[in-house]
Amino acid sequence: MKHISILIPEGDVVVNGVAGPLIVFDWVNEVMRERGEPLAYAIDLVGVKPESQLYNGRFAIRPNKMLKDIAQTDLVIVPPMSGDLAGLGAINSEAIAWVRAMHAGGAEVGSLCTGAFMLAATGLVDGKACTTHWSVAPWFRSTFPQVDLHEERIITEVNGIYSSGGAESLFNLLLYWLEKFNGREIALQAAKRYEIDIDRDSQAPFLVFQGLKGHGDETVLKAQRILEDKYAEVIGIDELAADLALSPRNFNRRFKDAAGLAPLAYLQRVRIEVAKKQLERGVQVNDAMYTCGYSDHKTFRNIFKRVTSMSPRDYRERYTKVTAEAVRMG
Repeated sequence: MKHISILIPEGDVVVNGVAGPLIVFDWVNEVMRERGEPLAYAIDLVGVKPESQLYNGRFAIRPNKMLKDIAQTDLVIVPPMSGDLAGLGAINSEAIAWVRAMHAGGAEVGSLCTGAFMLAATGLVDGKACTTHWSVAPWFRSTFPQVDLHEERIITEVNGIYSSGGAESLFNLLLYWLEKFNGREIALQAAKRYEIDIDRDSQAPFLVFQGLKGHGDETVLKAQRILEDKYAEVIGIDELAADLALSPRNFNRRFKDAAGLAPLAYLQRVRIEVAKKQLERGVQVNDAMYTCGYSDHKTFRNIFKRVTSMSPRDYRERYTKVTAEAVRMG
């Protein structure tokens, strides 16, 4: 039997990030019980304190175990959090020490959605791949520059350290665990029961690019405004650096340190975001390409697909249909 510890740290825990794993692992146990087989999981909610009040007191989580009660476990799950994500480490020193101790004792560790901030605070993903909700990616990068963030991914795994992308992507990590621990059959049964797309491997189509602006570097902010305002023009990065009285090398380093991306990558993300909005409105691919500042079809398609994991044509077909359906239903 595998022991699962769902951590309830200090802070604003997202309830469905606790309930989801509990429901899915409990369901596996029910399947095993019906088959007359041994239960697959022992599941504990492991808390820092006896009760956590959430959503202005509308919900409460009462862990059945405290940190001190668990000396060893097989898998620690860090749920999604909201509020001051960057400050989670400061208020969770005890929980962080416990997670590290569990990992040192052989436990695997996985974060769900924004729980990646808590996971990163443990140091266990330093220099390793990690994912989180795309909307908080800029803040994650600025808080944990030592982590190799891939916000386009649904799941990452490096030597028993896992993370999942945003929102309902947590169910894809749960399916991944079920397939790993219980086999493909159980994972497929769970996918059908809970109506989860088991083969989804990217959250890139859902990303909305938001440039990091809270860094306080006025020169970089000026450069960001120029790139965002003049995205359709031919912009030479070296010339932009000269206009800002910086050498190209210093400009690239300073921009990436502040904004989390190199200037050219930032410009590409701005342009692709413009193209996505055009395509969602039903604009033809060529027109969207020219509008966002590209003139070469191959270059545009390659960059678009790298950013979104879809071709411009496929993106237009999928999201124009979704938009039209939403209008009809509205």
